[in-house]
Amino acid sequence: MSEVIAGVTIPDTTVAAEATALIRHTTTPLIFNHSRRVFLFGTLQARKAGLKPDPELLYVAALFHDAGLVSPYRSDDQRFELDGADQARAFLLDHGYSASDADVVWTAIALHTTPEVPWKMAPEIAATTAGVETDVLGMRLGNITEADIAEVTKAHPRPDFKKQILQAFTDGFQHRPDTTFGTVNADVLEHFVPGYQRVDFVDVIQNSAWPE
Repeated sequence: MSEVIAGVTIPDTTVAAEATALIRHTTTPLIFNHSRRVFLFGTLQARKAGLKPDPELLYVAALFHDAGLVSPYRSDDQRFELDGADQARAFLLDHGYSASDADVVWTAIALHTTPEVPWKMAPEIAATTAGVETDVLGMRLGNITEADIAEVTKAHPRPDFKKQILQAFTDGFQHRPDTTFGTVNADVLEHFVPGYQRVDFVDVIQNSAWPE
């Protein structure tokens, strides 16, 4: 019997079940519960916006979107978003999905911290960002009924979530600060890593190798 939370059916395919087991056992309860909420809130926000993402692709994107914050997925030389995106694409290709479907999920994860752009793209990409923006930033929370919010958070609680997710971000990329250039991730390091100084875009332009 399918699992339904706040009127949203959790995909019950083999691929969804394997993704669930993988992320549950290789990440942390914080990441797993957040990722499931991203799927649920993303689906509810998509409905409000008149979007119809493929549930299975959205589910995989949501589950893998923060995988790059933790081992064994965390790398040393690229943005954490790309770590999760790479893993999700490989997972889908290994399960027989088309390259185009895998690329949609890759893009959804790669862009989930980029404001505005995802909303102009495929429904799965927009819905992934919508779920993240709702759960992490509280954006468009008013689009979701109090009853649905209560049901989602009962299934996947978020105790002390603000503090915990900021700590997870800090732990996930403080060892690769250069990858945060031009992203919201630099804000995290500026707040929580003593001595960190963000790369200034204007300085990069003014000090580039081009002569004036």
